[in-house]
Amino acid sequence: MAQALRPNTGVGSLFATDGKSHPVQHALMAVTLVLGVVSFVTAQFDSLHLLSSWTGLVGILAGAYGQWISETTRERFFLILGLGASGVGFFLGMAHGGLFGGLW
Repeated sequence: MAQALRPNTGVGSLFATDGKSHPVQHALMAVTLVLGVVSFVTAQFDSLHLLSSWTGLVGILAGAYGQWISETTRERFFLILGLGASGVGFFLGMAHGGLFGGLW
């Protein structure tokens, strides 16, 4: 009967938290989102393929590690948004010239 004593405030909420501080997870979430936005925006320009591909790659790696250590739904939600933007930016950057500027 312990569940009857505990208030059920976070059910169904996307932004529910466990009430604890997660500074590493929040930092990775912010880094992944920023890198994803930079990668996605710069991928729209052919001449910025180096920036978009590298920020996309680092964003994918940071987001993957963030997913591995994330503890709440809110962290996972924003990590997926950042990962998606990083992935799109990375692949468009690769299509426009790649990580090393088309040297090979």
